[in-house]
Amino acid sequence: MKRIGLFGGTFNPIHRGHLQAADEVQKRFPLDQIYFIPSATPPHKEPDVLAGAADRLAMIRLAIADYPLFRASDVEVSRPGPSFTIDTVCYYKSNLPEETELYLIMGVDAFLEIHTWKSYVNLLKLISFIVMSRPCVEFIKSPHGWKILEDYLYRQISDTYRFSVERSRYDHPDNPPLYRMDIGLMDISSSQIRRCIKAGRPVDGQVPPAVDAYIKTKGLY
Repeated sequence: MKRIGLFGGTFNPIHRGHLQAADEVQKRFPLDQIYFIPSATPPHKEPDVLAGAADRLAMIRLAIADYPLFRASDVEVSRPGPSFTIDTVCYYKSNLPEETELYLIMGVDAFLEIHTWKSYVNLLKLISFIVMSRPCVEFIKSPHGWKILEDYLYRQISDTYRFSVERSRYDHPDNPPLYRMDIGLMDISSSQIRRCIKAGRPVDGQVPPAVDAYIKTKGLY
């Protein structure tokens, strides 16, 4: 039985923080593969700040070249219309062996908007979640860091979730578990990288060399 992680996002561009987070998740669970899934038309992002979907997919392929358990997926790039996560999860559940264990990987800030996502109630019933901490000392070391997630779960999603300290996860009587995971500190963001590029500052320490070269060659951002 395989354990597969689905790591979606704009990846605009993919950076070392994405790679470190995915690597830590893969080792912690452990997962047989992680699919990086760039959104073609993300419903919650302004399209004018996005590089083209084909460019973002190409940068993912370059970034993960040295990670044998990582895969780049064009499932959302190839699908017309807005990129809804529920459609992507249904695609993988239909196209992978039935016994495959699927995990949806995302940051805590993305999860805190999940009540605005299409068919989020069904999504929570379909797949286990791995929710990653914010990459900052204040969040990881603060006793209140994860409280924002717990409060959100109880208030906005369901007050029947219960946290298991031993498994570091929230269990629900009807839904798959929701895991939480502290990731290593790496203060990098795609928006920060785009600002650096626009200002003419180097980003070679924040993205893999092949991605840096691609951005320069294509004149992105």
